[in-house]
Amino acid sequence: MSKKKRNALVDYLGYLGLRVVISIIQAIPVDMGARLMRFAAWILGDVFKVRYKVTDENLQHAFPEMSADERRKIIRGMWEHLFLLVLEVAHAPRKIHETNWRDYVELENSADAVRALLDERPTMLVTAHFGNFEVAGVVLAILGFPTYSIARPLDNPYVDRYINQFRGSTGQHIIAKHGEYERIEEILASGEAMAFLADQYAGPKGCWVEFFGRKASAHKAIALLSIANDAPMVITAAKRTAPLHFCISVPAVRDPRTATDDVGSIKDLTQWYTLELEKFIRATPSQYWWLHRRWKDTRAQDKARRKQRRAA
Repeated sequence: MSKKKRNALVDYLGYLGLRVVISIIQAIPVDMGARLMRFAAWILGDVFKVRYKVTDENLQHAFPEMSADERRKIIRGMWEHLFLLVLEVAHAPRKIHETNWRDYVELENSADAVRALLDERPTMLVTAHFGNFEVAGVVLAILGFPTYSIARPLDNPYVDRYINQFRGSTGQHIIAKHGEYERIEEILASGEAMAFLADQYAGPKGCWVEFFGRKASAHKAIALLSIANDAPMVITAAKRTAPLHFCISVPAVRDPRTATDDVGSIKDLTQWYTLELEKFIRATPSQYWWLHRRWKDTRAQDKARRKQRRAA
């Protein structure tokens, strides 16, 4: 099926709208912006209940002991977190730089991560849609460790180019999700650091692991690249402690040269890092993206459809 032709004028107007919104956000002081974000979170989470059913169902599965009121507070906190994330991403490149980053960021258990990043081998930085992972990339670049991430190009080419340039200017380089495998091999061969959001649904053919007590599909490539390239895997979390203030921690590091055999396979390694992500999400659930369908499982339906096609 051919891809629907996009309207260049509509795309450009959307791009201009985004630039205007970002300019307004950058003009607002962070403390004032935080108050506005809190109000916006109440509007979306409590008044309009955007994606409330999906979010509440995910929380019920993850925390069956929680009451409805406790889940409601986490949902409102999640929306406030998402709005603050946008505010912080807009302000961080202007406010956080190499002479003052300690005023905004605390590093915790970072020695092993620094050793891995300084090693001649490539480093796999693994995190989740938790805290402000975008600002973590900014801080790593300030410290002299630019990162490369894999992402699907946005449908709007103007917005896609702008966001990639914005990230690139802060030391976060984007590689297209499809058709750039040779580029990934070059980056790993040169010993650079690659960053992955490792909590995304990978489809029915992904690696199925336990995540909050439920089966979830994870991408096999992360573990495969680590094993194939002798690359240490560094688990990271960028938890917000206050608006535009963060604690970037390294809960765990797995080096293929020193690791035990119990995480030597792709499935075992994928399960290992998934459980590590779960630990820090459990500790601060309001800073996780509970609104996406992380646990959907279409394997039974896909099998039934294949059976029907064969019968036909």
